[in-house]
Amino acid sequence: MLILHNARITTLDPSRPAASALVIDGGRVVAAGGDELLDSFPFAQRQNMGGRFILPGLTDAHIHLQYYALGLQKVDCETATLDECLRRVAERARATPPGEWVLGHGWNQNTWPDAPQNGFPSAADLDRIAPHNPVYLTAKSLHAGWANRAALEAAGITASTPDPKDGVLQRGPSGQITGILLESAMKLVGEAVPKPGVDEIAGAIAAAQPILWQMGLTGVHDFDGRDCFAALQLLHSQGGLKLRVTKSIPLELLPHAAALGLRNGFGDDRLRIGSVKAFMDGALGPRTAAMLQPYEREAENRGILNMDSEELFEHGRLAAESGLGMAVHAIGDRANHEVLEAFARLRRFEQERGLPARRHRIEHVQLLHPADAHRLAELDVIASMQPIHAISDMEMADRYWGGRAALAYAWRTQLDANARLAFGSDAPVESPNPFLGLRAALTRRRADGAPGPEGWRGEQRLSLAEALSGFTAGAAYAAGMEDRLGQLAPGFYADLIVLAKDLFTCHPDSLLEMRPAAVMIGGDWVWQS
Repeated sequence: MLILHNARITTLDPSRPAASALVIDGGRVVAAGGDELLDSFPFAQRQNMGGRFILPGLTDAHIHLQYYALGLQKVDCETATLDECLRRVAERARATPPGEWVLGHGWNQNTWPDAPQNGFPSAADLDRIAPHNPVYLTAKSLHAGWANRAALEAAGITASTPDPKDGVLQRGPSGQITGILLESAMKLVGEAVPKPGVDEIAGAIAAAQPILWQMGLTGVHDFDGRDCFAALQLLHSQGGLKLRVTKSIPLELLPHAAALGLRNGFGDDRLRIGSVKAFMDGALGPRTAAMLQPYEREAENRGILNMDSEELFEHGRLAAESGLGMAVHAIGDRANHEVLEAFARLRRFEQERGLPARRHRIEHVQLLHPADAHRLAELDVIASMQPIHAISDMEMADRYWGGRAALAYAWRTQLDANARLAFGSDAPVESPNPFLGLRAALTRRRADGAPGPEGWRGEQRLSLAEALSGFTAGAAYAAGMEDRLGQLAPGFYADLIVLAKDLFTCHPDSLLEMRPAAVMIGGDWVWQS
């Protein structure tokens, strides 16, 4: 038994929001209170926290754990210019034996002042700097890829290769392949890249855990695939998984999961089954998000819709009957509309069949039509959103969505409608640092202060308590663990972070550099600075 005392504790427990001491036993909180706990538990080990601040541990409700972990080994292509991106790739290529792949992630042509006139780079750019290696770089959005000729040849892609369903092989004026692959076309090159084994993925996740702890994360909801799940199981069986992971099931594996009888919550409180993940559309960056009306200045482009509400409902019906909720990626207003139509049918289906109302989610909810703004709350659908996206995407949203962006990344609109919010990062699309997400939710401003004191469309800002709830109670509810995560209350897990500064009184810009002094998961200190 352990007592943390001389602390300033924000419990997030409505019945006792503040405390100065915490009693922990068996990985859970036994009591929260004041110095009287020292007398009540005289034989407990004591740890003086020196007046530091304690909060419940934070959960990233949308991360790609395998992509993030392996991405730490890739070329960082999130650069201010195209030239700098090419310089980094060239440096890696020089250190890579001929014929071996050079992989990178993070490029965003929308932010490059030296990008070509059509916005996108080309295979020729990479051919010049890496003529002896296949090169494949995924975009920051994870919805576009950039390959050189060697990579295209390794994938068997030629000018006669047709566009796959729900994907585009970008072509030049004469029909030649440019090297840019959108949406499902990415798989053509992705499948040619040597696959890491489960052991390698597990090792990468193990190496990534301390980095995530140092950011204040004690749990994540993962949206990668089968290999990631296998790696997490391996790591867990070896005693190496310390993060609490809620693991999604890819849509293509739903029939297998249903046949096996897998349900939400199967597993334990370290690794458990979450929702079935489906993709409704693309993303804003490559302008593949599905729109009701065309993109600004692109009269023929309404993005890519992967399925309609009818098809999604059929998937959702199988999931609901099997005891599984749906988590559906939807960015554009048309994609979100189709998902809401499917969920409305699914709620009726659940009622007619006497099924429990599953905890369905929309991942991202980046743009809504005004008529759909209140429907997540009405349907009790979780708005799984990533505050940090707003400050990365604000210029693109205004450029390509125009006035429609008034309901982009609209956390305040959702909260005021009584929708449930669960916050994450979509890492490696963005940094998984939840303090950056908190600051984005509070200010809607970039680190340099842009676009100004009120932030971008500042009417959508949240208070710190509201934003913090998205990374604690909201994420716990989305995982079906609200009775034991997200608070520091009796019976809840002793998952907590220790801070030197008071989150509730410091300037929002302090969040840019904030890091925990210590992190505890299940009563064990996993990180101490």
